[in-house]
Amino acid sequence: MSLGIRAVVFAVLVTASAMASEWSRFRGPNGTGVDLSESPLPLRFGPEENVLWKTALPPGHSSPILTGDRVFLTAFDEEKLFTYCLDRKSGEILWRREAPRPRVTKVDDRNNAASPSPAVDESGVYVFFPDYGLLAYDFEGRERWKYPLEAFENVYGMGASPVVAGDKVVLVCDQNHSSFLFALDRATGELSWKVDRPEATSGHSTPVLYRDSSSGELEVLVPGSFQLTSYSAATGSKLWWVTGLSFEMKSTPVLADGVVYINGYGAPENQPGTNVQAPAWKEALASQDEDGDGFLSGTEIQGHARSWFGFTDLNGDSRLDEGEWRYYEAALASRNGILAIRVGGEGDMTDKNVAWAYHKRVPQLPSPLLYQGVLYMVNDGGVVTSLDPKTGEMQAQGRLKGAVDNYYASPVAADGKIFLASELGTIAVVRPGGSLEVLAVNDLGDLIYATPAIDGGRIYVRTRGALYCFGKS
Repeated sequence: MSLGIRAVVFAVLVTASAMASEWSRFRGPNGTGVDLSESPLPLRFGPEENVLWKTALPPGHSSPILTGDRVFLTAFDEEKLFTYCLDRKSGEILWRREAPRPRVTKVDDRNNAASPSPAVDESGVYVFFPDYGLLAYDFEGRERWKYPLEAFENVYGMGASPVVAGDKVVLVCDQNHSSFLFALDRATGELSWKVDRPEATSGHSTPVLYRDSSSGELEVLVPGSFQLTSYSAATGSKLWWVTGLSFEMKSTPVLADGVVYINGYGAPENQPGTNVQAPAWKEALASQDEDGDGFLSGTEIQGHARSWFGFTDLNGDSRLDEGEWRYYEAALASRNGILAIRVGGEGDMTDKNVAWAYHKRVPQLPSPLLYQGVLYMVNDGGVVTSLDPKTGEMQAQGRLKGAVDNYYASPVAADGKIFLASELGTIAVVRPGGSLEVLAVNDLGDLIYATPAIDGGRIYVRTRGALYCFGKS
């Protein structure tokens, strides 16, 4: 069989498989973290139990992405960037392709050069490396196109993953300044549209999609600094927005029954009752601008603002201007919380669309999970909260018995089980229903930052050094 015929046959198989499997982007079906196939999954698993295969891989925090008979991830090996394609049945590495790396960016310890997850469709895979840009490959590993991007300025490094929206690939690029959202034609890699996001600064949230039932328009829902914004997937036009989010957004929203659930955490100062009041700009200048140049340098600035200087010096010139000070004021005024936001509308929909907000023990990194009528979140310190998604009322809150740890991966669920992967490599299996009852704790003995993937009775877990596939033997 020729390569061309093989490619067509594989594309048909992928399209058919996608009807049953949609773990084609970060957190699976539209970012929900839920596999609806309900295929039986093991309760207990580990390096010696119910492991179907294990494949050693270089480091990377990108999550495994599934389609047809293949698994896709990204990784970095020394100074090189790679896209990996594995066989889903055996774990065999089918191919790997190196991406250009014109720069090496220093990032936060919880981030790395291969944190964004791939996205797939019937034509191939799309990957984003912050040290290069976007690339597309077909299923045989042939490069389809590439789209380089200029260097980013983000205090933590970039983290958002690409998503396929209709005939486009969309990527959010929120950074200290000059944030933007853009879409490429997924067939050619040509720029379809690009819009600035002047209100957004450091952020890492991957968007979700929503199709308006009345207009039929496909929308891209993007959490960012202070607000959730809806854009037209076709044109990039800003449609509606809701304010009240944290000044830093890192998690991915969950959309269900016309409501978006999104959590955000900026800093301890953004907890209710602990807010710090910043002096007005003119007052700060009068008391701290020693050289009278109309700016506040790192040596001049006093009080709480000194501890936040690295986050508020958005242009990196070692001094704060009035615009950066106003951002500092707005950041201090924002609150940590999880919000329930009704979708749809035109313009500012804050007063009409916010259903409820909850502000205690909110995660910074892990995304929320809505499963079997209960909303869950696990914060970075391992405190799990279950909420009524209709009212925001707390049902239970506490640390997972036998799995007390830090949590950076997002929870996922299937087969009447909720899986929460901790930094030190324990995966707690929790009974749904809101009680937080731990059914099992599985220890993989290696660090976990990547969110697991689930499909067809298998759970794929990436540790620091390997990708595991677990299933009932």
